[in-house]
Amino acid sequence: MQDSRNPQSNQQEPTTATNEASTTEAAENNMAASVNVTPPDLEALLREAELKSAENYDALLRSKADVENIRKRAQTDVANAHKYAIDSFSAELVPVMDSLDAALTVENATVENFKSGMELTHKQLSSVFEKFGIKVIDPLGEKFDPHYHQAICTADSDLAPNTVVQVMQKGYILHDRVIRPALVSVSKAKET
Repeated sequence: MQDSRNPQSNQQEPTTATNEASTTEAAENNMAASVNVTPPDLEALLREAELKSAENYDALLRSKADVENIRKRAQTDVANAHKYAIDSFSAELVPVMDSLDAALTVENATVENFKSGMELTHKQLSSVFEKFGIKVIDPLGEKFDPHYHQAICTADSDLAPNTVVQVMQKGYILHDRVIRPALVSVSKAKET
């Protein structure tokens, strides 16, 4: 198969055959090399896996113990918070009680002495309330608000309907929460 245009065509065929033979030989050498590789030591791998497993199990147990300790500590903290929540408030009320006790022990006291003592005690109590965010609800003349007032009855009045005309008992708010609503009498609409 000689081509007159290409005089080297005879020479290329043996080169191609040589390349195929060397490729086949290299593949056989690679296979032999991979067969000669020693398999991994399965016992060593198993020991390593068991060691990692034991470490992970130990870490899991420690984590569970930490979580349980945190849970118990949180429960104790919550219980103490409930138990001693009014500790500072109580400490502030003790002087008020002392003032009342002192007023009761006075012999031969006049009405004026009792009145001035009551005023001082009231002032002490009011300052404690103010310190702890307790405010008085005294809505006389204000529009009735069911969130802060509890209507006991209605009354005829010259004021606009639903206006507080009488406060039977003052209410109290702790910050934004109503401790006790004010008991009030509310004006009703005039009948025509």
